[in-house]
Amino acid sequence: PTTTGAARTVTVVMPELKGKLHGIAIRVPTPIVSLVDFVADLSRKVDAEAVNDAFRKAADGELKGILEYCDKPLVSSDFKGNPASAIFDALSTMVIDDSLIKVLAWYDNEWGYSCRLADLALYIINKGL
Repeated sequence: PTTTGAARTVTVVMPELKGKLHGIAIRVPTPIVSLVDFVADLSRKVDAEAVNDAFRKAADGELKGILEYCDKPLVSSDFKGNPASAIFDALSTMVIDDSLIKVLAWYDNEWGYSCRLADLALYIINKGL
């Protein structure tokens, strides 16, 4: 396990999670695919189905193209070359005591980052900056 700035970054976008979110990155057999482990203590009761549904809606909605939802039993090498910044692993969702959740997300360190840089370049061009 190693540290990741992903948890800090999430709290920038979703400040209500500050102090409730922790993340680690685990390098897996492929050198460019990583797995992030997020644990959060929510203020309300949930079950795994509700957590997965929230991620599915985000992946299909406002985060489409950035977040991907996966409910298949895949392994690290399956995510190599995936353009998403995070691929939510729905089969790994855990809920403890109705409010403590643990979710996992895969990402290709190099390709996902490169795709976001391309998105940023297009944004700058389209804004005429």
